[in-house]
Amino acid sequence: MPIGSNTKQAAELLGQGDLVAIPTETVYGLAANAYNPEAVLKIFQAKQRPAFDPLIVHVHGPEQAMEVADLRGLGEDMRRQAEALMARFWPGPLTLVLPKAKHVPDLVTSGLDTVAVRTPAHPMTLALLRSLEFPLAAPSANPFGYISPTTAQHVADQLGGKVPYILDGGPCTVGVESTIIGWDAQLRHWVLYRPGGLPVEEVEAVIGTVGRASRSVLPASPGMLESHYAPRKPVHIGNIAELMLEHAGKRIGAITFRNRYAVHALEVLSPQGDLAEAARHLFAALRRLDAGAAELIVAEIFPQEGLGAAINDRLKRAAARRDPRAIAS
Repeated sequence: MPIGSNTKQAAELLGQGDLVAIPTETVYGLAANAYNPEAVLKIFQAKQRPAFDPLIVHVHGPEQAMEVADLRGLGEDMRRQAEALMARFWPGPLTLVLPKAKHVPDLVTSGLDTVAVRTPAHPMTLALLRSLEFPLAAPSANPFGYISPTTAQHVADQLGGKVPYILDGGPCTVGVESTIIGWDAQLRHWVLYRPGGLPVEEVEAVIGTVGRASRSVLPASPGMLESHYAPRKPVHIGNIAELMLEHAGKRIGAITFRNRYAVHALEVLSPQGDLAEAARHLFAALRRLDAGAAELIVAEIFPQEGLGAAINDRLKRAAARRDPRAIAS
């Protein structure tokens, strides 16, 4: 599996209907021509991803987004707010769920009448997108349900020979997936489908209060499945001192914000108490603990503000594989 920085080679492969792993500021994505259903099917096959989980379409800017999304017939306020969000936060870690254009394949949207779209803030991938005549469908470049990759080597380690080319853009600078918000036609307001790399407070400063989407059996947007981002080892979240007592005698790996504990393996995500730094280090820390000698992983609850909400969301989903109750906590 070649790893390199040749965007021309990546573009040629994508044009042929092949897969390419691409860097973004959030995590590495597994990309295919969003308008080619056969190419998109390869994403689901490589990731072993359920076909009912929709994909995010990556575009080079608002103009291309309007080719993917169809805002005709919607209220002027909604269109104006969508355009304001694109202008303010793109390129960046914000995904918008909008009414889809008819030519977007149902496989991309899992049959929904909406499409998730964003412009990534990575110069290499932006250059690639601008060189193509089509947008890219690109979920995270990892087997479905496992830890998202934040380096090219992570992709190689997890997907083996399933990807013809990995575009190496260095470590991801944000390290957690994008924030996803969408327009709820029934409720007539914006809702948060997934907290992520952009604090929802910044979104609300532009468009006002954003509601919270209720979870359902079938996801209304990417990233809504409960058991997700999971290591192979069990993950428990809560008060680490209490969890250490509960699992006394076992080799414990711990993830903390800035606190230190006497455990078998410790990952302190930000000694300075910086939530952005903690988010950037989260997936790599989970990956190291999963590969190490610890028998289980414990994690504390982070401040529920800014990027702390995204970190807590990812940890709860990691824990949900072993304990479905975790996602509701």
